[in-house]
Amino acid sequence: MDYVVLIYRDESKDGEVDWGQLGRDYDAYYAAVVQAGVMRGGQKLQPSATATTVAVHEGERLVTDGPFAEAREQLGGFFVLECADLDEALEWAARCPGASHGTVEVRPVMPT
Repeated sequence: MDYVVLIYRDESKDGEVDWGQLGRDYDAYYAAVVQAGVMRGGQKLQPSATATTVAVHEGERLVTDGPFAEAREQLGGFFVLECADLDEALEWAARCPGASHGTVEVRPVMPT
């Protein structure tokens, strides 16, 4: 089963991040999920200020620049992992560097 690992972080604390070390931590995590054969995909996202939200109300399209809602943490990226079960997905999520500097959410992907 596929699980998406959503990585949230507080962008207001970006100045406190050792980006070099964090990059090395993510490189090691990426290598581990690839080596284990569970990697299905994933991407790092641009900051939430670059987001554009779209809603349709009564047939009218409403487009707004920036994130839809103010939140303490913003979605910074994701991995899609193929795991045997939720327990395995949670183990990989706990190893994700994002779990130590933000929040990592794990969700099963709806089968097609």
